[in-house]
Amino acid sequence: MRLLLVHPSALLYSEIFLRLEPLGLERVAGAARAAGHEVRVVDLQVLTPRALAAEVRSFRPEALGISLNYLANIPEAIDISRAVKREVPGCFVFLGGHSVSFVAGDVLEQARGAVDAVVRGEGEPAVVSLLQAVRDGDGVEGVPGVVTVNGRGPAPVMMHSIDSPAPARDLMRHRRKYFIGELDPCASIEFTRGCPWDCSFCSAWTFYGRSYRKASPEAAGHEMASIKEPNVFIVDDVAFIRPEHGHAIAAELERRRIRKHYYLETRSDVLLRNEEVFQRWARLGLSYMFLGMEAIDAEGLDLYRKRVSPDDNFRALEQARKLGINVAINLIVDPAWDEERFRVIREFALSVPEIVHLTVMTPYPGTEIWHTEARRLTTRDYRLFDIQHAVVPTTLPLDVFYRELVRTQAVINRKHLGLRTAFGAMRVLGGNLARGQTNFARMLWKFNRVYNPARQLADHRRGVRYELPLPPAATAEIGNRRALYVHTRPVAAERATAERADRERAAVEGPVPGAAADRTPGTEPV
Repeated sequence: MRLLLVHPSALLYSEIFLRLEPLGLERVAGAARAAGHEVRVVDLQVLTPRALAAEVRSFRPEALGISLNYLANIPEAIDISRAVKREVPGCFVFLGGHSVSFVAGDVLEQARGAVDAVVRGEGEPAVVSLLQAVRDGDGVEGVPGVVTVNGRGPAPVMMHSIDSPAPARDLMRHRRKYFIGELDPCASIEFTRGCPWDCSFCSAWTFYGRSYRKASPEAAGHEMASIKEPNVFIVDDVAFIRPEHGHAIAAELERRRIRKHYYLETRSDVLLRNEEVFQRWARLGLSYMFLGMEAIDAEGLDLYRKRVSPDDNFRALEQARKLGINVAINLIVDPAWDEERFRVIREFALSVPEIVHLTVMTPYPGTEIWHTEARRLTTRDYRLFDIQHAVVPTTLPLDVFYRELVRTQAVINRKHLGLRTAFGAMRVLGGNLARGQTNFARMLWKFNRVYNPARQLADHRRGVRYELPLPPAATAEIGNRRALYVHTRPVAAERATAERADRERAAVEGPVPGAAADRTPGTEPV
């Protein structure tokens, strides 16, 4: 079959700080192509809607798949689906990805026939069975993970190994457009999938059902050797939870004499516990690290169930400095903040050498705070669920909240971006420009065009056609956390998975009192 895969447009923060290759979509493309289908990919982060329209007219896809890892892209995806259906009436249209997995039935209803199916869960195993059912004229309702207007089929299938399929990177046009900060251009790679922690604001653990899988060092080394870019972003939710795995991949890269610059995400407690593996990767080229501190005080960390202390966070920053790794810190902006709290955060951001990034606390489907905060929503416009807008009541008037938010972001911007940074990074900037790479250079002066209170406030006044559903009243207070999962297993297997997750987490932070005790079938440790 002729399959066209589409990644939607960039979100607000992606207009400045990063533009990452759609690795998940590339892996789905690889799976479909290995099954004999003709596949093309259009990434609207780097291509225009006009280019997509031209591709549809020339390729005449028999199936269209749209990746929806972000709620804010759902209205765009429905509009694209409707337009493709008009141009190619017989085209089978399906959506898939992290965020849409939690609201599949509601999106199908809102699409009003423009979307034939939604794939819940991992796309690599589902796409082959789905396309075969479409090609053979069989009903797709029996495909695991597929949801149609007639209801859900069997539960999603989870891949046993993440070693394959290989991402179809060759299908991506304009690969030089992908970057993160000064790492320009930058490819992406996945060493592990899943997370054993259970932060209340995150849906990684609920999506994967508390599973945690590791790529083999050989597969990781082979894939890294195939990447042409000099810079690589490691997309793992938490890098190097298991130090022996990080060491094994490092040894494979050393054996292959692979030298690149790396950017990864991890936790403070993981960095402190596994210092040697990060030290080894620093020698391999680890240049940047993203630490989700989320809060600078114990109260905030408890609120998000980070299971880490402020002292650990600050010790981790010191450790990264000693290793010569540049750190980007993320802090979650609570809509309850007042002007004094914003002032304190500005002072903190100026007192540390690290990059400080702000995201607004947002209850997403699939997170626990969705079930505790969703009924306080001030808007259900999908487009505002981008971690840069307030969607629950703010203590400050909304216009003042955005003024303080952008004022705080602007202070951070002046510290890390703009002319001063350009002069300080002249060697890197000059090298990028000499290679024709302008992404990093362009971002240095874009802040004021992208972030401003008037724009963010005006976004609340736009007409709304598609609204996020509210959680059912019966699940407003989650007792059985397994009900949040996209990928589930039989209770016995689920208990074993949870116990493994406890062990993975305890290896880093020590045992959590009561985590393994008093567990009843179908429940998860808190």
